Amino acid sequence: MNIHKTAIINPKAELADDVEVGAYVIIEENVKIGKGTKIGAHTYITGWTEIGENCQIHMGVILGNEPQVAGYKGERSYVLIGDNNIIREYVTIHRAMEEDGVTKIGNDNFIMANVHIAHNCIIGNNVTITNFAGLTGHIEVEDDAVISGLVAIHQFVKIGRLSMIGGASKVTQDVPPYILVDGHPARAYGLNLVGLKRIGISDSIRSDLQKAYRLLYRSSLNITDALKKIEEELPPSDEVKHLVEFIRNSKRGICREKDLRLKATDYTD
Repeated sequence: MNIHKTAIINPKAELADDVEVGAYVIIEENVKIGKGTKIGAHTYITGWTEIGENCQIHMGVILGNEPQVAGYKGERSYVLIGDNNIIREYVTIHRAMEEDGVTKIGNDNFIMANVHIAHNCIIGNNVTITNFAGLTGHIEVEDDAVISGLVAIHQFVKIGRLSMIGGASKVTQDVPPYILVDGHPARAYGLNLVGLKRIGISDSIRSDLQKAYRLLYRSSLNITDALKKIEEELPPSDEVKHLVEFIRNSKRGICREKDLRLKATDYTD
């Protein structure tokens, strides 16, 4: 192992043979780190934290610290981080708030500088979270989502697959899959057509998703009737089914659409 002489590593921590550890890193006893992972200078890894293979953990990151929850008494809980993640400078990821609970980060994610991921969050795969975004507790982010800089997300909100949240947005309701949202509070603007095309979603399915969007946001139907009409009229692709089930299972309700007829200077909420 390539371990800097100033690093402090508890002898009970489990590090793969080729892990690299920078200057002034602190790694405590219940930590496990997989092969090929690099830990930048001044990083602190504590709690019951497991990091997978080939991750890049940059300078000053804090992983596995206690959740910011009044009354937490040191219960054993986890941060589980998958493979091939890039975690940039000064990111903080806290462990779960209850005994044996989990804060989980999947694979191939890009988490940029100064992001905070709070207790009990679940992040999927290939997610991008941009600088200074804040995820409060119990948030779930599905695969391929993009969360822009300075976004604030309320606890228990769910962010759907391949959705994109614009910078400095305030997100208090669920963001459906494949949707673009922006604003304070966040409002829907349409489909993430560029993202859908990039991952190879066919023209016909993109067209179906556009029809579903219009039924949900631009018809006189309520949400229940709109979902029923989508199921009746559109081919049951995986993408359409996922959109319907996501909305049907929403606990907080979904973001409404911004009134595009108004000028930005006229719009208040």
